[in-house]
Amino acid sequence: MPFLVQGCIDDQTLAVTTATAKEAFAKAVEWQVVQRFTDVSIYYGTKVYSIDAFSVAMALLEIAKTVDAAERKPNDADG
Repeated sequence: MPFLVQGCIDDQTLAVTTATAKEAFAKAVEWQVVQRFTDVSIYYGTKVYSIDAFSVAMALLEIAKTVDAAERKPNDADG
């Protein structure tokens, strides 16, 4: 499912779709920081994220994946 990044500049709303979360985050930051867009949001399905909320959600997902991978890895002391 693609990500949609939307922001406003000069009373116009612009949007772009990206294939990955990383691309969506990069575009959102670029629009807000470099190009001074306002009201920048990232949409994924029915969820809408601010840049801050999206970065937290992606960090928590990455942490969960890391913990899951560590739990699945055989423990050297057991074998």
